[in-house]
Amino acid sequence: MMQDPDPFDRLHQAFDIADPAFAENFEKVLDNLVTRCPVAHSELGAGYHVFNRYKDVRRCGQNWRTFSSSDGWMLNPPADNIKILPEDLDPPYHTAWRRVLNPFFTAEALVALEDNARGYAADLIARFAGRGNCEFVADFAAQLPGLILFKHILPVPVEDLPELFNDIDIYSFGSLPDRTPAFGRVYAYLQRFLESRSKQGARGDLVDVILDGVEKEGSPCSWHDKVHVALDVVFGGLATTTHAMSGAIYVLASQPEVRHALLKHPEQMHTAVEETVRLYAPVVAVGRTVRNDVKVAGVALKAGARIALNYAAASRDPDACTNPRKFDIARDEVVHTAFGVGPHRCIGEHLARLEIRVAVEEFLKQIPAFELKPGTEPVYESGQLRTMKNLHLQWAV
Repeated sequence: MMQDPDPFDRLHQAFDIADPAFAENFEKVLDNLVTRCPVAHSELGAGYHVFNRYKDVRRCGQNWRTFSSSDGWMLNPPADNIKILPEDLDPPYHTAWRRVLNPFFTAEALVALEDNARGYAADLIARFAGRGNCEFVADFAAQLPGLILFKHILPVPVEDLPELFNDIDIYSFGSLPDRTPAFGRVYAYLQRFLESRSKQGARGDLVDVILDGVEKEGSPCSWHDKVHVALDVVFGGLATTTHAMSGAIYVLASQPEVRHALLKHPEQMHTAVEETVRLYAPVVAVGRTVRNDVKVAGVALKAGARIALNYAAASRDPDACTNPRKFDIARDEVVHTAFGVGPHRCIGEHLARLEIRVAVEEFLKQIPAFELKPGTEPVYESGQLRTMKNLHLQWAV
């Protein structure tokens, strides 16, 4: 039986991740892709295929030898694109960097950050709790990740956060001509910062590990690569968790039954966090390059072809998740690809979980009942990343 036409079927053969229809009808487009189009195709740039189902995304993400990251995560990068490392690397060099970076981002290592993170969250909320309204993104979600990152992980001056955050935002969502220059400013800032730290005594922190570097093919890695690693830490730390935190609070504001259930069953917070990243994944899709001729989901791919792994769609695959549209804090298991798959699984996933959990717990502690400001809905920006630009809330005081 033929399927009834869907207005988004046009994206099956003319996919454009920057299409306004994708940003404005994000969930509907994802549902269309995962149920009606296992593999979409884009003719933009050199062209690429988009894998939308969980099993295919997982297969490709785990096989780095066939699906390489070394050409970058961007699908159509500009000629002057600035890479981020180790994201844009393959093993064994990728593995060497992850081995020295991972200890700073384990769940155990981050336990020591929780009290401070909770304190920052409580203080930010206290600033607006008494006025009965807030714009959650600017007042909270855009600030908490930077406070944690720059005070405890990559200790650059906190007063520089607005400038860095603005340039990361331009790189992620700005006009194409503005993106690389903005990232270049972040690169230049971090280069000056690392140069300054290299002249100081060791502190036993992440910066020292980056400055020590790792071996590449038997020789010390370049200074250039060390700066690119710091760039990846800042990019990942600032450009992603803001959206997930905002998504969690949006659900609690727009679905009071979920908020009531979570207040009644705080032991289900872990599941609420996983549902948040499943449905509000900041990274929509990443690029990979095919290194060997291969067939995936019935599509023959030649060596050199580009593909996109649609993490956001795969996390809504009904074959992997029952009733995938529902934010369900009572799920027995939450299956998703929001943090990636395989050796490039997000190094900051435990930090993201901590930030989301602390944000929700502290918000509910001070403001247990809240709602969307009447007449408003969140505004989003989408591309390979997705972010919530504003979220207007109100409550009784």
